[in-house]
Amino acid sequence: MICNICPRRCGAERTETYGGGFCRMPAVPVIARAGLHLWEEPVLSGTRGSGAVFFSGCSLGCVYCQNHTISAEGVGKAVTTERLREIFRELIAQGAHNIDLITASHFVPFLLPALEEPLPVPVVFNCGGYERVETLRLLEGKVQIWLPDLKYGLEEPARRYSHAPDYFPVSTEAIREMFRQVGPCRMEDGLLRQGVVIRHLVLPGQLESTRRVIDWVARTFPKGAVLFSLMSQYTPWGDLSAFPELDRRLRRGEMESCADYMRNLDLP
Repeated sequence: MICNICPRRCGAERTETYGGGFCRMPAVPVIARAGLHLWEEPVLSGTRGSGAVFFSGCSLGCVYCQNHTISAEGVGKAVTTERLREIFRELIAQGAHNIDLITASHFVPFLLPALEEPLPVPVVFNCGGYERVETLRLLEGKVQIWLPDLKYGLEEPARRYSHAPDYFPVSTEAIREMFRQVGPCRMEDGLLRQGVVIRHLVLPGQLESTRRVIDWVARTFPKGAVLFSLMSQYTPWGDLSAFPELDRRLRRGEMESCADYMRNLDLP
């Protein structure tokens, strides 16, 4: 197939045995790991964990990615639709509160058969936010919870760290589409059953980018319609010699400043 699944629309040829384009993945799902995951947001992990399925490859290529072996080195195993569906059933049998599809955007057309029959738990689509609306529409009715990143509010860090200068306009359009599909958050017994959770990882020295992200969320959605997860766990990873400004942990004051800004705008 000639691939235009993600916003890069690189037109690469992807076959069952060959991975081309930016993501370098073949035209079949490649799974790096699957298991119960207790470290998502509490409204997702609950007491038994999310049923996390980690897909190989990525359409972003962030320089600070902590899953580099999975996202950039092709670690993983190609699976059939039948095996993927079986993995979902195994995770549900282990008590998973949901099926958490992690970085699966570049496999969307090939995931559809595995999602055709509704599951007894919500499907979470856990992604980098850099998505084509046309691709997301293929998943309408098959995903109950969208879990996108909104990584950058400014063009320069998006260009420098993820090779995606159009990240903010593309991702905000994508998140609007996610919200259109599932509507406001709906909780049940302390767990999210339907809705959108927007994640943002605070990066060293990028407080203005963070503020732009928070501003957009606050003015775009009614209070409580979406959930916002401000994350402080940035850790320097890999060779950051070309990006020395990222080669440190967050300072306490940076995170406190961002958290105060978020509270002042009354984001849930």
